[in-house]
Amino acid sequence: MATREPKAHRFMDLAVPEYAYMFGFLQADGHLRQGTGRKGQLNVEISVRDIDLLREFQKLTPYYSSIRARTRSTNFAETHTSAIWTLCSLEARTTLNKLGLPYGRKSKTIASPTVVFSRRDYLRGLIDADGSVGFTGKGAPFISLVTASSAIASCMSDFGRDVTGAERNLKRNARDGLYNLLYRMEVAQRLVAELYYPGCLSLERKHAVADSLSDWVRPPGMRAAYIRRRWTETEDRILLELNCPRAAAEALGRTTRSCDLRLWRLRTGQVPTPGDR
Repeated sequence: MATREPKAHRFMDLAVPEYAYMFGFLQADGHLRQGTGRKGQLNVEISVRDIDLLREFQKLTPYYSSIRARTRSTNFAETHTSAIWTLCSLEARTTLNKLGLPYGRKSKTIASPTVVFSRRDYLRGLIDADGSVGFTGKGAPFISLVTASSAIASCMSDFGRDVTGAERNLKRNARDGLYNLLYRMEVAQRLVAELYYPGCLSLERKHAVADSLSDWVRPPGMRAAYIRRRWTETEDRILLELNCPRAAAEALGRTTRSCDLRLWRLRTGQVPTPGDR
């Protein structure tokens, strides 16, 4: 779990991969509390088995911070030991708050940074905190992110589309109102390879699982994965000029049904015409 030397960069410069990752993780698993006057603190509590990640955060932070262990009973285990990283510096907290880490409850209000940031590292931080990487019960690779934030769901969906071509419809589930973005099989392999690259800052156990996904091969006889092909402005222009789904299908290498549906959407204004984009 290598990190860059923190003194060479401005604290929380999100163009730096390690800080982008750290900020994503803090948005998902950090708790920023404000007290009276200059008082307040940032706390991150994770399983003690992942304490090395908190030590990396400590190295990246040019302000005093502490790490301690706590053992208590939970609903899932009689005894559970966690590690807690605490940062009290007002200057550090102000920097984090301005970047988009709110005080108090934050699950629906967090959003991707408005400054320049390393997107894949930022999203890996969110996934390490609030996502999952592994194999389904049937042995297929998958990666998922659960979030209450529409902005975060859009950021993840856009990244997944840019890397793999796979589109995801953003819709909260009816049970708890959360977004669950799930990618499986070859799509998951491509996405994981982009996110968990060699030498990146991450939870070591998740990185190990991520690396193992590359060994999966689609079983013989399993239907090939379907990747939705996005329409381009050039294709829309050709479709409108030809004004014939069958002729457009031959020219564009698409199905007649796909061209017929796209032409209808263009004519009815459901999607913008090339000149309106």
